Amino acid sequence: MRFSLPAAALALTLLTVSSVSLGARRDDDIDTRSMALTAEAKKLTDAGKLDEAVDTLESAVAVDPRNRTAFIALAQLAQKQGLPGKAIRLYRDVLTIEPNDITALAGQGAAMIDKGAITRAKDNLARIKQLCTRQCPEIAVLSGQIATAEAKPVVAVEAVLPKTVVSETPVVEPK
Repeated sequence: MRFSLPAAALALTLLTVSSVSLGARRDDDIDTRSMALTAEAKKLTDAGKLDEAVDTLESAVAVDPRNRTAFIALAQLAQKQGLPGKAIRLYRDVLTIEPNDITALAGQGAAMIDKGAITRAKDNLARIKQLCTRQCPEIAVLSGQIATAEAKPVVAVEAVLPKTVVSETPVVEPK
């Protein structure tokens, strides 16, 4: 009698814990609605409707925040639209989900080159070389982009002196 109440509580706790783990999804099990939205966004991108594609991809990410494909597509669209800072952030979101995503590392490296952060792009290239055990096309592409960026001449900003303004009205000094 003394043990029946604690035993019932323990049984109820174990039943609750075990039922929660049965309903959990695996990490690589992406919601089918999110994948369908990602596919629709690809069609929109191919049709040149970039703003609609971005909206659809954002919906895909809202449905399932683990959809790396949607994040990568969003980052690539951001780069096409000339927004490398946004692309870097989106690639960082992918790398938060999967730190060894080679596509995200290469894309982030390219976006960093667009921002002028060649040293950080080289860090990404080194990481890709470390992860890639076989020949990866991302290595060649990012290496080429880095070489092209380093070959560009650095343009210095010349100092601009303020122009002297000649006043047509005489200046009267106080006595």
